Amino acid sequence: MAAPAPQPTTRRWNRADWLRGYTSLTEERDYWIDDIEGHLPADLGGTLYRNGPGLLERGGQSVQHPFDGDGMICAFDFTGDGRVRFRNRYVRTAGFIAESKAGRFLQRGVFGTQKPGGWLANAFDLKAKNIANTNVAYAPHKLLALWEGGKPYALDPQTLETIGEDDLGGALAGNANFAAHPHYDRRTGEMVNFGIEPGLSSTINLYTLDADLNVTAQHRWEVPGFAFIHDFALTDDYAVFFQNPVTVNPLPYWFGFRGAAECLVFQPDRPTKVHLLPRNGGRMRTYETDACFVFHHVNAHIADDVLTVDSIAYETFPSLEPGTMYQQVEIEKIAASQLFRFTINLKTGASRRERLLERAVEFPGVHPARVGLPHRWAFMAMADAPTGNAPLQGVMAYDTHTGETQTYSFAPGGYVGEPVFVPTPGAPDENAGYLLQMVFDARRGTSGLAIFDARNVAGGPLARLHLRDTVPYGLHGQFVARRETTR
Repeated sequence: MAAPAPQPTTRRWNRADWLRGYTSLTEERDYWIDDIEGHLPADLGGTLYRNGPGLLERGGQSVQHPFDGDGMICAFDFTGDGRVRFRNRYVRTAGFIAESKAGRFLQRGVFGTQKPGGWLANAFDLKAKNIANTNVAYAPHKLLALWEGGKPYALDPQTLETIGEDDLGGALAGNANFAAHPHYDRRTGEMVNFGIEPGLSSTINLYTLDADLNVTAQHRWEVPGFAFIHDFALTDDYAVFFQNPVTVNPLPYWFGFRGAAECLVFQPDRPTKVHLLPRNGGRMRTYETDACFVFHHVNAHIADDVLTVDSIAYETFPSLEPGTMYQQVEIEKIAASQLFRFTINLKTGASRRERLLERAVEFPGVHPARVGLPHRWAFMAMADAPTGNAPLQGVMAYDTHTGETQTYSFAPGGYVGEPVFVPTPGAPDENAGYLLQMVFDARRGTSGLAIFDARNVAGGPLARLHLRDTVPYGLHGQFVARRETTR
């Protein structure tokens, strides 16, 4: 196991400023953005959809962890004539509607948020609220709001109005869920996603969907043990899953003392299992690598019987002390998320793990045409300090061929989430395109969108679009080019 990363030598962030970026946006807006610095790229046309927790308290009670906040979709419509329209709408899940009427929390959150009334009011209430707050999947006739603990919710992609819970034409029967990290086949455009049925033995359901989000294929595999899996990687023939070495003690959850995620226990003496699931069905192949915890993968490919996976990994599960409110978190003491490369010889089973970056990074992405192939460029959010754990304050382009980085930091007053890469159609260079980066600007007290030339990240934003409100730090999103929205 690699040694823990050293603690930061510099700090250019302020806890109070960072926490202000978690301010709920209680209003639903619809306006043209009129405060723009710089120049909008003329060839950037389409819609950026973002999902994330937008409402973080009810009835005077805060969520314990932001991941328990109700899902809110934001849309930035780039018209192509120098204007951008902003809209946000909450996903009207059954839980959101009921709690809005009651004015208080009625259901428990996975990450520790409890109903009022203490443990007695929460004991044996095992139904978590579907908050639809993690990602989106687009089709011209509907936009899916995704949350891995339940079924997706369908929205109108133009108005963002909620249509309702969607079982994908019956493919999601019963309690089946649909994860929040779809990946797209570069050759066909098909979407591949999964759902987990956890337990002492867990089931992974793998789904293939066409451009209209109709399920065209479905396969399932059993994996031994409890599986807490947030993301996967896609190759031409396989879906690659890292089964983190965690177990769960459900008793505190059952008896109303903790949320489900607070009951996870990391087991550093057990390996991380790597499952290769054939996309067309068939026998699962399983390998092992050093113990670590992975939320997000960058990309994967197979060449000469060697699987290579670049991932954002933690040396241990980045858990909080049970009962800790997120406002009191000492982020410097939590395991840092760093870029690693995993290689596995598929014939011998020999595996290797190499840390590529010391700096804390998260929310990675690559050019969509490189999914399942070797990639040169990876784009991700980063901490400002070169070592140690800290809030995300900048954006990075990482060259896997040379190990060099291009970085831009919004420190000391800026805090960021996931950068979304928008490729330039037909351009030969893998990094030709734009990075769209949400930023909370503590000096202004509002959020905005920064647009970078992905080939010159260090040069700073080409344009900054300033909103009139704070949008709480989001999770994931998708850019849909205008040619796709009008097909």
